[in-house]
Amino acid sequence: MAGYGNNYPQQVHHRASSIVSFKDNPSFVSCRGGYATWFSRKASDPNLLTEPATYNNAPLLGILARLHGGHSGYNQLLPVTFPAPKTQPKAAPVTGTTPSQVSSSAPIAIEQKMTSSWDYNGKTYYRYSTTVTNKSPKTLKFLTLSISKLYGPLWGLTKSGDSYVFPAWLNSLPAGQSLEFVYIHSASQADVLVSSYNLA
Repeated sequence: MAGYGNNYPQQVHHRASSIVSFKDNPSFVSCRGGYATWFSRKASDPNLLTEPATYNNAPLLGILARLHGGHSGYNQLLPVTFPAPKTQPKAAPVTGTTPSQVSSSAPIAIEQKMTSSWDYNGKTYYRYSTTVTNKSPKTLKFLTLSISKLYGPLWGLTKSGDSYVFPAWLNSLPAGQSLEFVYIHSASQADVLVSSYNLA
């Protein structure tokens, strides 16, 4: 709500606030006319009480809340119900950075590292960050990754059958660019392998 307290915006771009009251001037005011005539003037708004629509502010508030959570904020999503592993997870995680499972001359590099850990209900959970880098001079398209030994949730990729592909907002990876995805589970890092890709 604008118009509350001692220090509030007095020139809000909002039709109900920016334009003179219908009681004072019953003539029609178009959207452009309201902006050009009323909002652009030097004086404060003729109507001080305004209630901007929440749908305009909600997306920005959501983004700011996520940014405030920080880079390692994924652990705030726990507790999570994890699927039962098909095989018993290894007890000790791999620390540091693990080089790509692809050969060094390959056009795609994969690096994994554990970025945080925490205890919950007597169990230790690990957050792993995985970076996929296009080392080729061409654009990487139609990347398909095979991820095994994954026992928890994953963010940053789209599941497609038994594989993972680019997220919906990304359809290619230019030369030299990287994509990061993260996952959380209570075991050593998952095995991430390149199943298929196209260079254009």
